Amino acid sequence: MQVDTARKLLGEALGTMGLLAVVIGSGIMAERLAGGSAAIALLANALATVGGLYILIEALGPVSGAHFNPAVSLVMASRGELPWRALAPYIGAQSLGAMLGAWLAHAMFDAPVFQFATQVRSGTGQWIAEAVATAGLLLVILRSPPGRVAAMVACYIGAAYWFTASTSFANPAASFGRMFSDSFAGIAPASVPGFVFAQLIGAALGAALHAGLGAKPSIASAQQES
Repeated sequence: MQVDTARKLLGEALGTMGLLAVVIGSGIMAERLAGGSAAIALLANALATVGGLYILIEALGPVSGAHFNPAVSLVMASRGELPWRALAPYIGAQSLGAMLGAWLAHAMFDAPVFQFATQVRSGTGQWIAEAVATAGLLLVILRSPPGRVAAMVACYIGAAYWFTASTSFANPAASFGRMFSDSFAGIAPASVPGFVFAQLIGAALGAALHAGLGAKPSIASAQQES
């Protein structure tokens, strides 16, 4: 049992580390190569994140559930799909992985490993965007057919990069990790609490919307109804 738990926590730490390395690393590369175009940099950052997220969920989903996100873990615990006693260790593993992912990205690009972001991300629009992004993410996770979760989550995040004012962090661990990177993907430490609060509100909203929609239909029944 202890070995199984350790493997799950390792899966969450590695997955979140990989996710942050992809998000921050691709942001650094994109900013260097985009020639000053924020749109091109954001597009490159989004595409890399879509691919990386899909691979990480597919690879580590069978190990830990591939939450990589405290908001997801909290909702899963509330649904009885994650033991409450495992919630704090999951969040700890995700947070540690996020910080290590930021440091790894810096090391790969010969940037100072230890740094803090200076990008202020605050205001009503940003907070609403994070609530919407996280609500949508939870709704996608909870209503996706099991075999399609990775693809649907990755596609949703890719879209949310562009339709939200905040570029869709939608993840308290990612917000925490990205404050350690003064790069394209960073967020100033003072901006993190507002993002996390909005994300938790969004997660609760997403779970409530899922419950309101009722049990998700099977693929076969959905095809028959159409």
